[in-house]
Amino acid sequence: IKTAAAITEKFETNTRKIPSPQDYRRSYGSPKSNEQENTTVNIPVNAKWAQQGVTVAGGHRLGSDTNQLNRPRGLFVDDDQTVVVADYYNDRIIQWKKGDTTNGQVVAGGNSKGSGLNQLNGPADVLIDKEMDSLIICDWRNRRVVRWSRRNGTTQGEVLVDNIRCWGLAMDDQRYLYVSDYEKHEVRRYQLDGKNGTLVAGGNGKGDRLNQLNDPYYLFVDQQQTVYVSDYNNHRVMKWTKGAKEGIVVAGGQGSKSDPKELLYPQGLFVDTLGTLYVSDFDNHRVMRWTQGAYQGTKIVGGNGRGIEAKQLEYPRGLSFDRLGNLYVVDCFNHRVQRFSIE
Repeated sequence: IKTAAAITEKFETNTRKIPSPQDYRRSYGSPKSNEQENTTVNIPVNAKWAQQGVTVAGGHRLGSDTNQLNRPRGLFVDDDQTVVVADYYNDRIIQWKKGDTTNGQVVAGGNSKGSGLNQLNGPADVLIDKEMDSLIICDWRNRRVVRWSRRNGTTQGEVLVDNIRCWGLAMDDQRYLYVSDYEKHEVRRYQLDGKNGTLVAGGNGKGDRLNQLNDPYYLFVDQQQTVYVSDYNNHRVMKWTKGAKEGIVVAGGQGSKSDPKELLYPQGLFVDTLGTLYVSDFDNHRVMRWTQGAYQGTKIVGGNGRGIEAKQLEYPRGLSFDRLGNLYVVDCFNHRVQRFSIE
């Protein structure tokens, strides 16, 4: 039975194959501070979150007004709890200030769908480069990565990387940019001039071997330049240490069901200072936590069936945390971002 996600979003339709990894090994590092992400947050290994989410962006049904979102994808949570969202079908990046749940502010794109430098076409992910005070955006349908200044008066972006079917972005504390290539099933690291991309994960064709990926989506990078990848169609999260020729399965990869040891099309991910992995379990409508060395995960929010209630999610995508440990989840088919407060 195909899910609504598979039917509605043709561009994501792939042959859904349950992987049989030849080797199921687990090894976690200890991620440290990363100036581009809120990785310095210390979350207790047994932390709990409120099960009722609070809408901090969108939530007014599907639409293109500034109080609405349309199938949002990735997000970035800034130090001041500003939430920056890749508003996919509105072809824009929109930010929502803390406490202002009435309207967001368009900060990139929003000039209709197109390939001009003042336009976006299906942005899938976004991050803030604080040193340059700019946004870096996966402009998915335009096959490029672009940068937009956050300064007032900015009306267009510039291309950093072109001819790439990018989906996920990350930046390490040395300001190297990491980009997942959905089409080539690989992840590359770039200098910010967009040149000299270095292969850091996958790149051996589509597959479920430990040196392969099958539609890599979102990324997380720690201070050791270890790359975590949501390996979407292999239903697993992979960890690639710097210079490695193959990855290590650190979550899922044992099938594609709702069992706690399995994931069903994983999406956004985050690794805290204890090495605990958090991942959006897309088709199971929940967020899972995998502690170091764990054989299976535990549900932290969602998992109450797909729906629009505050305790429910419907196809969650991007996720992140603020410095207090509050969890933010892109609730894609509900066209909103939900915050779950740490208890």
